[in-house]
Amino acid sequence: MTEMVYGAVPAKHGEPILPQWWRTVDRGSLAAITGLFLVGTLLGLAASPPLAVKNGLDPFHYVWRQAGFGAFSFLLMLVVSMMSPQRLRRWGVVVFGLSVVALMLLPIFGTDFGKGAIRWYSLRVVSVQPAEFLKPSFAIFAAWLMAASYDIKGPPGKAMSFAVAVVLTATLALQPDFGQAGLIIASWALMYFAAGAPVVLLGSVGAGVIGVGWFAYHNSEHVARRIDGFLSSDVDPLTQIGYATNAIQEGGLLGVGLGNGQVKWTLPDAHTDFIIAVAAEEFGLLLCIVVLVLYATVVVRSLMRLVGERDPFIRLAGTGLAVQLGMQAMINIGVAVRLLPAKGMTLPLISYGGSSLIAAGLGLGVLLAMTRKRPQHEPLEELLGVSR
Repeated sequence: MTEMVYGAVPAKHGEPILPQWWRTVDRGSLAAITGLFLVGTLLGLAASPPLAVKNGLDPFHYVWRQAGFGAFSFLLMLVVSMMSPQRLRRWGVVVFGLSVVALMLLPIFGTDFGKGAIRWYSLRVVSVQPAEFLKPSFAIFAAWLMAASYDIKGPPGKAMSFAVAVVLTATLALQPDFGQAGLIIASWALMYFAAGAPVVLLGSVGAGVIGVGWFAYHNSEHVARRIDGFLSSDVDPLTQIGYATNAIQEGGLLGVGLGNGQVKWTLPDAHTDFIIAVAAEEFGLLLCIVVLVLYATVVVRSLMRLVGERDPFIRLAGTGLAVQLGMQAMINIGVAVRLLPAKGMTLPLISYGGSSLIAAGLGLGVLLAMTRKRPQHEPLEELLGVSR
C-alpha cells in the first residue's frame, strides 16, 4: 500500500545491500544500459581492427582495450548505483573540483594528438579527457547549488550555478570544444527549467547562445568551415560526413554483415565520433533503431521516476544526468546523419575511448542511484522530521 501511495518501497531494517539495491533499482534502465554496453563491444569488434592494422598492432588490440574499459566502467556503475545520494553529492563535488583544475591546466600540460584542440592528458599507456568527467560531476555540483537555494536563508544557488556554467562553457569553447560546451550550458538550462526558472530567463540564455554562435562563425575559420559545410547542398564524398553518408546508404535495412563494411577503412574517426556509420553499414537501420530505443528507454524511464521525487537535489541531479546522456547521443547521431554541424563528440557507452566509457559509467551509476525507489515523505513530515 505504501508503494501505491508514495511511489516507493521503504527499506527493510537490516536488509543486505545487494537485495535492497536489486529491489529498488530501475531494472528497465539497467537492462537498457547493459544492452548499450553489449552494442558497444560488438561495434568495437567491427570498427577498431582497421585502426590497429594501420598502427602496426594486433588486429584485436583496441577490441581488448575497449572490453577492459567497458568491464571496469560497468562494475564502477554498479558500485556507484548502490551509494546514497548524500555520499554521491560529496564525491561529486570532489570530482567536479578535480575536473575543473585539470581542465584549466590543459593549455600547459595537455596535448591535441594532432586534432587541433588541446583536450587530453597523455599518460603514455592511456590518455585522459577531463571534459568527460566534468559533465556528470557538473550536474551533481549544479544540482547541489540549486537545491541549496530552496533552504531558508540559503545561498543564491541558481545564480551561482549559472556563473559556473558560463565559465566552464567559455573555457571549453576556447579549446575549442563547442560540443562539450554546448552540452554543459544546455544541461544547466534544462536543470534550471526543472527547478522552476522563468521562461523569459531561459529565452535570454538561448538568445545569448545564438549571439555567441554568430560571433564564433564570423571570427573563427574552424567554426565557419564546419557550418558552411553543413549548410551546403552538396556533400564532398571525401570528407568525414561524405564517407558516413555513403556508409549509411550502403547499409540499408539489414546491413552488409559484420566485417564486410568499408567505411571503417577510410573514415579516421570510425571507431569514435562516427561509429554509428559503421553500425548502419554493417548491421543496417535495424541496429540503429535498437540503439535509439535503448537510449530513449534510459532517458524517459529516468525522467518519469524523477517526476515524483520530492528531494530537489535528487530530482535536479538526475534530470541533468539523464539530459546529458540523451543530448550527447542525439548530437553524435545527428552529426553522422547530417542533421547537425560536425563536432567531435562520442556516442556514450558505444564509441571507443577509456575516458568516455568510464565517465559514462560513472554518470549512469549516479543516475541509477538517484532513480532508485525510496520513501517519499510529505513536506510537513519532512519539516517535523517524521518518517513512515
